[in-house]
Amino acid sequence: MAGTSTGARFYRQIKRHPALIPMIGFIGLGMGSAALYLLRLALRSPDVCWDRKNNPEPWNRLSPNDQYKFLAVSTDYKKLKKDRPDF
Repeated sequence: MAGTSTGARFYRQIKRHPALIPMIGFIGLGMGSAALYLLRLALRSPDVCWDRKNNPEPWNRLSPNDQYKFLAVSTDYKKLKKDRPDF
């Protein structure tokens, strides 16, 4: 066992216990979903500022009808009016 690679050991365990296949699939799906959600938060959220020199306050450039929440249950962002001053 000392000379076998991790992939070979993993394959042998899967062959021996086929009930692990759905569990590994769901764990992979969960990890992929979490990574995509973190990527979405990093790229689309107004709270994250990647370029402070050219855009020091990105939250001030949002118009009132920009939807930045992942899920808006009862808010229709197209009908909102501007209620704040320009800076």
